[in-house]
Amino acid sequence: MDEVLEFSRGRTPLLIGMPHAGTLLTPEVEAALVPAARSLPDTDWHLPRLYDFAAGLGASLLAGRYSRYVVDLNRPPDDSPLYASPTTGLFPTTFLDGTPLFQPGRAPAPALRAEYLQRVWRPYHETLAAELARLKAEFGYALLFDAHSIRAVVPWLFEGRLPDLNLGTHSGASCDPRLAERLMAVCAAAEGYSRVLDGRFKGGYITRHYGQPEQGIHVVQLELVQCRYMEEQEPFRYREDLAGPTRDVLRALLEAMLAWGREQGRRSR
Repeated sequence: MDEVLEFSRGRTPLLIGMPHAGTLLTPEVEAALVPAARSLPDTDWHLPRLYDFAAGLGASLLAGRYSRYVVDLNRPPDDSPLYASPTTGLFPTTFLDGTPLFQPGRAPAPALRAEYLQRVWRPYHETLAAELARLKAEFGYALLFDAHSIRAVVPWLFEGRLPDLNLGTHSGASCDPRLAERLMAVCAAAEGYSRVLDGRFKGGYITRHYGQPEQGIHVVQLELVQCRYMEEQEPFRYREDLAGPTRDVLRALLEAMLAWGREQGRRSR
């Protein structure tokens, strides 16, 4: 296993990325966190377990191993803002609720941040870019499903309760609109699950940077509310009774994405 990421190569044009599933901390970050941060509440908990069926579909899998509290893999390397509304940056200094993440005066120094960018952020993106290039070369197109999860209620980021399934396509720029329509139809057929396309979460840096539908690279982000598969409070327990139905929805989404890709491949021949 690589120190900073987990990667397995599949046999289809689909790559599933999980940039925020990591829980490792550097010694400097761990020592500087406020006590409430030691449990890593803003982690995309249990996503590798939730998506462990995807290898059977032939998908490649990529997951970061370090916590977003070290460096956020879904932010641009220059830390330019992605949203006009509140959000966290490349090197977060607050929780997702806007409160301070580090003890006063203890946030990582610029030299450490530069090290984290090189040692943690860059290997993930080099692997991601290389795999998308390989898929494009082998199949003629590549599909990236960027998997995330979040608490259903985070007032600092959005009002009210988030829909269960939040698909992001950078307002239609990161994938063919017909693919987005296909995936939204799957969401609509999932009984009891609310959904939205390009709502509060339109896709982060990964969706915006790698999505190049005109070049045959289609990227979709899914922000899934955590209460659909786990307990959102400590100890953040995985709930198989909740996860089972949600895995069915996720499987349907991934199967629809693969089927759409095969149809496009046949049409282009």
